[in-house]
Amino acid sequence: MHGTMGLRGLLCVCLASLLALQAMPAQGSPTRSPKGGKKRPALDTAVDGVVIRSLKVNCKVTSRFAHCVITSQVVNNADEAKEVAFDVEIPRTAFISDFAITAGENAFLGDIKDKVTAWKQYRKAAISGENAGLVRASGRTMEQFAIQVTIGPRSKATFRLTYEEVLKRKLMQYDIVIKVKPKQLVQHFEIDVDIFEPRGISKLDAQASFLRKELAAQLIKKSFSGKEGHVLFRPTVGQQQSCPTCSTTLLNGDFKVTYDVNRDKACDLLVADNHFAHFFAPQNLTNLNKNVVFVIDISSSMEGQKVKQTKEALLKILGDLRPGDYFDLVLFGSAVQSWRGSLVQASAANLDAARNFVRHFSLAGSTNLNGGLLQGIEILNKAHGSLPELSNHASILIMLTDGEPTEGVTDRAQILKNVRDAIRGKFPLYNLGFGHDVDLKFLEVMSLENNGRVQRIYEDHDATQQLQGFYEQVANPLLRDVELQYPGDAVSALTQHHHKQYYEGSEIIVAGRIADHKLSSFKADVQAYGEGQEFKTTCLVDEEEMKKLLRERGHMLENHVERLWAYLTIQELLAKRMKLEGAEKANVSAKALKMSLAYQFVTPLTSMTIRGMADQDGLEPLIDKPLDGMGLQRGGSFVLLASQPSPTRPSSEVQQLPNQVTGVDTDPHFLIHVPQKEDTLCFNINEEPGVVLSLVQDPDTGFSVNGQLIGNEARSPGKHEGTYFGRLGIANPATDFQLEVTPQNITLNPGSGGPIFSWRDQASLRQNEVVVTINRKRNLVVSVEDGGTFEVVLHRVWKGSAIRQDFLGFYVLDSHRMSARTHGLLGQFFHPFDYKVFDLHPGSDPTKTDATMVVKKRRLTVTRGLQKDYSKDPRHGAEVTCWFIHNNGDGLIDGVHTDYIVPDIF
Repeated sequence: MHGTMGLRGLLCVCLASLLALQAMPAQGSPTRSPKGGKKRPALDTAVDGVVIRSLKVNCKVTSRFAHCVITSQVVNNADEAKEVAFDVEIPRTAFISDFAITAGENAFLGDIKDKVTAWKQYRKAAISGENAGLVRASGRTMEQFAIQVTIGPRSKATFRLTYEEVLKRKLMQYDIVIKVKPKQLVQHFEIDVDIFEPRGISKLDAQASFLRKELAAQLIKKSFSGKEGHVLFRPTVGQQQSCPTCSTTLLNGDFKVTYDVNRDKACDLLVADNHFAHFFAPQNLTNLNKNVVFVIDISSSMEGQKVKQTKEALLKILGDLRPGDYFDLVLFGSAVQSWRGSLVQASAANLDAARNFVRHFSLAGSTNLNGGLLQGIEILNKAHGSLPELSNHASILIMLTDGEPTEGVTDRAQILKNVRDAIRGKFPLYNLGFGHDVDLKFLEVMSLENNGRVQRIYEDHDATQQLQGFYEQVANPLLRDVELQYPGDAVSALTQHHHKQYYEGSEIIVAGRIADHKLSSFKADVQAYGEGQEFKTTCLVDEEEMKKLLRERGHMLENHVERLWAYLTIQELLAKRMKLEGAEKANVSAKALKMSLAYQFVTPLTSMTIRGMADQDGLEPLIDKPLDGMGLQRGGSFVLLASQPSPTRPSSEVQQLPNQVTGVDTDPHFLIHVPQKEDTLCFNINEEPGVVLSLVQDPDTGFSVNGQLIGNEARSPGKHEGTYFGRLGIANPATDFQLEVTPQNITLNPGSGGPIFSWRDQASLRQNEVVVTINRKRNLVVSVEDGGTFEVVLHRVWKGSAIRQDFLGFYVLDSHRMSARTHGLLGQFFHPFDYKVFDLHPGSDPTKTDATMVVKKRRLTVTRGLQKDYSKDPRHGAEVTCWFIHNNGDGLIDGVHTDYIVPDIF
C-alpha cells in the first residue's frame, strides 16, 4: 500500500499524565494535485490526500469517576485506498470499556471476553512468540493503543475509544493533562471537559503551554459554579496555524486542567442506586511528626548517574524534614551499615551530619536486600519499644533498589515472609524500584503485604525529581490507623476501609453496596489518631440532598457511582491476587473476572476482540491490558472485511450463562438479543399507567404473555414520567394454565380461585405441561414443554430511590420451540431477522455514538447506549451495550406500538 496516515493520541486523567493526538503522513508518499487544475483553498488541511475532519476528546467527570471518549474521523480524499491509523495512549490505571470503528457502511465494535477464551484465537501468534495485542506499555504511566486499517478511495473512517478510571487526588488537586500534538491542521478540533462534583468545586483552571497567555485567555473557555465545572478548547483551523500564511499547526504541547472540591465539611458521602462512595480528606489538621528510615541500595550496579541522583534526592529530602521528625539511614550492598543504628531527631546538627554521610558513602559489592530491610525495620521497632513518645508518630519505611537480591537471603518467598513477620502491620513499607532491571512485581507484592505501594523510578535526567516527587506525597502524614466503619447489616462488598496513614493533599475513597431498605440506618464512623489526640467523626446520608442530586444528574450519577465501586473493587482484587497462590488466587481471580465482564472493562483478565477485521496472517485484532514493561506489540495492519456482518459487543458473560436473553425491564426498556449478529437492540415504550401490552402471542398454541403498566407513586401532575410492569399474565390455554404475577403475590389460575403464593415462598409447581419455580425474593421461572422458558424478576425498590414502588421484569430464556408465527412486542423477535448498522458518528450527547440502521427496508437513526439485564442477577444486573431505536421502537417493531395494546392480561 502506498501512503500512510497515522493518528496518534495520548490521553490520561491523572497526575502528570499525557494526551497526544498526532496525524502523520507516510514518508515518500506524494501529495496528489486536485483534479482539473483547480486552485487549492487557502487552508488545505490534507496530508497525502487524507484529512482529519474531526478530532475530539470528551471527558465527563462525576464524583472523581472519569468517563473519557476519544473520537476521530479521517477522510481519504485520494483516488486510491489508503492505510490510516488510530494511535492513542491512555493511563495504565484506566480500563478500556468500548472501541468502535466505522468505515463506509460497515461498523466494527469491540467484544470483551475472558482472556483465556480470547487468546485461543491467537495460538498462532503465541506460538511464534509474538504479541498479537494492539496495546503495549508506553513510557512511565501510559499504555499505547494502535491500530491501522485500510479504507477505500473517497471514503472515511471513524474511530471511537472509551476508557474509564477513578481520579486520584495528589498534592491537593486532581489533574487532567492533555498533550496536544496533531502535526497537521484539524478541521474540527475539540477538548471538552465536564466536571460534576456534588460537594462543590473549589477551584478550576486550564492552561495550554503552546498558547500565549493572551491567546489562551481568548480560546480556552473555563467556568465553574457550585457543583459544575466546564472547560472547552475549540480552535478554528485559522487559530491552529503557526503563522497567518503557514499550513503547519501551533498545537504542540500540554493542555492542563486542574481542579479540587470544597472540603468545608468532614463528611462527603454519595449514595445512588444501592451503591455508595465515601470520600475522606479532612482539612485543618496538624501534621503528625514522623519516624522515617531510608533503606538505600549501594551495590555496584548503582554506580554512575543512579547513585549521583539518589544522593541529590536524599540531600533535598533531608532538608525537608521537620524538627519534630526522627530518622535514620541504612545502606546495603554486600554488607549492611546504618548511619546511627537508631532514630535521631531531625535537629540542625543531626541533619548536617546526615548530609555529610550521604555525600561520602561509596558503593560496595552485591545486593543484600533482605539484610538492609530487616535492619531498617529493627530500627523502627526498637524505637517503638524503647521511646514511648515516638509510638504516636507516623512511622514510614522507604526502600530504594535497582536490582535483585544477590547476597544473604535471596529466596523471594523467604524475604517476603521475613519482612512481613518483622513489620507485623505496624507501619507502611514503600518500595522504589530504580530502572528496568529490578523485579518490580516482587517489590509490589512486598509493599502490598505491608500497607504500602511500589513506584518505579525511571533512569532519566529527572530521576532526582522523581524521588523527591514520591517523598512529597508521604512527607506530611496527618492521621494514622484510619478506620472507616459502616453498619454490618447495611453494607456489603466494601472496598479497602482501613489505612495505616492519611497524607496531606491525598484522599481516601471507600465504596460499597447498601442493602435494600437500609439507607435510613446507613452511616459512616471514622476513627483515627492525629497529632496529640484521637480523631472521630460520624457521617450520615442527607437523603434530601441525594434526591436532589439524582434529579440533577439522573442516570449518569447512578451509573458513575456504581462503576466507581466496580473499578475500585476490581483494582483491589487484582492487587490481592498478586499476594496469593493456588486455590485462593484462583478464587480471587474468578471474582475479578466476573466483575470485569459484568462492567465490560478490559483488565488483565479480559480481552477485547474486533470481529470482521483481519491482518495479513488472518488474525483479528486483540485489545489487551499489558503487564508492566515495555514489551513490543505486534505489527501489521488490518483489512475491514465488508462481507462480514457488522459485529457488536455481545452480552456480559458474568453469570457463566451462554447467551444474552431478550426481555423487558425497568422503565420499560425492551432488550432484543440478536444471536446471529451477536448484538442487542433496545427500545422503550412510553404509555400511561394501566395500559396492557402484548409481549408474547403464539397463535398456533394460544400461549400468551401480557403486561400491565404501573406508574411511579411520586409522579408530577401533567408531566410524563416512567412506567413499569406491575402485573403480568401468562396463559397456556391448551392446559388451562394461567399465572398472574405482581410484586406482592403469585396466583395460579386466578379465575378459578387457585392458590396464592408470596415472594417469600420457595416453591416448585407443575400443572400438566407447565412448571413454575419460585425463587424466594428473587425471581420465578415458567417452563412450557414444547414451548418456551421465561423468567419474571422481582424488583424491590430501596428507600430514597427515584422509583417509589416495586415492579417486575420479564425475560425470555428459551424460545426456539415457539412457532414461527409468534408475535408481540417481544415474540416477533424470537426468530432470525436481519439489519445493518453503519455510519457511526458522535450524537447530540458527545459521550454516545449515533449510527444509521437499515432494518425491514427502513432507514433509522439509532444510538449506542447501555441498559441493564437482570435475568442472571436480579439484584444488581449486568450492563448490556445495545443500539437504541427511538420513538417507541418505530421502524423496528411491526406496525406501531399502539397495535400491541390489549384489553387485559388474560
